Amino acid sequence: MHNPKVIISGGGTGGHVFPAIAIANALKKINPSVEILFVGAEGKMEMEKVPQAGYTIVGLPIMGLHRRLTAQNLKFPFKLLASMLKARKVVKDFVPDVAVGVGGYASGPTLKAAMNRNIPCLIQEQNSFAGVTNKILGQKAKTICVAYDGMAAFFPKEKIILTGNPVRQEVVKLEGKRERAMEFFGLDPEKKTVLVVGGSLGARSINHAIEKMIDRFEKEGVQLIWQTGKLFAERAAKAVAGKEGAGIKTMEFITKMDLGYAAADLVISRAGAIAVSELCLVKKPAILVPLPSAAEDHQTKNAMALVNHKAAELVADGEINNELESKVFRLISNEEELGRLSFNIAKLGMNNSADIIANEVLKLVKK
Repeated sequence: MHNPKVIISGGGTGGHVFPAIAIANALKKINPSVEILFVGAEGKMEMEKVPQAGYTIVGLPIMGLHRRLTAQNLKFPFKLLASMLKARKVVKDFVPDVAVGVGGYASGPTLKAAMNRNIPCLIQEQNSFAGVTNKILGQKAKTICVAYDGMAAFFPKEKIILTGNPVRQEVVKLEGKRERAMEFFGLDPEKKTVLVVGGSLGARSINHAIEKMIDRFEKEGVQLIWQTGKLFAERAAKAVAGKEGAGIKTMEFITKMDLGYAAADLVISRAGAIAVSELCLVKKPAILVPLPSAAEDHQTKNAMALVNHKAAELVADGEINNELESKVFRLISNEEELGRLSFNIAKLGMNNSADIIANEVLKLVKK
């Protein structure tokens, strides 16, 4: 048989790009002769991250529709048409055996072009609430890999396989790393530590709320690792000036997220699909603050999938100034409650998701 050829399309955010790369790596591990071509959106992070991971990528001129009326929206139909024509050419020239969509702007035109040529398609839906594009593509896709129960509300039941979300393995392997983590961040292993992550760009409402809590962290003797994102980094550094000795640290971006998790007794995070999957695998008690502007409010639905299992706490973005502080300091001093959250979230973690999905992709390769 010829070397299997696979197109992987989608991206836009780390939540789509890193799982796509994890699936590609798993395919190569199972069958090193697999040929992989990525299709992304021009100007988005996949155009940089995918080549860094050693794969070829083609960009489509696709863009999203802005929620409010803007002049940019007038370009949308033209960019969509140009993307569909380019995707058709890419599929025709590459002749894939399977096309995989991971969500994000580029996956729509690419999978549609593959379906029009009768190429079997697999969708990886990361959220607990499926997006519009995936719901449409799901009607013709052969296999739909999901991370949550109850997805038959969006897709044909017989096509669904519960696989979990692929995560970066180096991020979730924490065994024996706590001591190194404490050293890395310059923290006291005897004290409790809170980790704050708002996604790679930071989260404005979380940052503002944490800024107001700095004195309380110092007073209570609770340590803080605060990933601020680029835009808030300078302001956060000023807010914690002189408090580093109390174990209050800010970083624009945590490059060694495994050490961040290893140091943490409690995590405050947005509820993106990959963040939630990582928290389940690292078994960390969490307070989730869903991003209110996420499409179809999917982050709240991701968070509720954990809350309903008593596996995380939720603070609505609009209530963050009223609720976050009391919740953080109540939880961090309650060993029993932290243990219960950790035990319950661990039950929801799914290991080896990338390998399971890669095997499903290879099953679709025409014999």
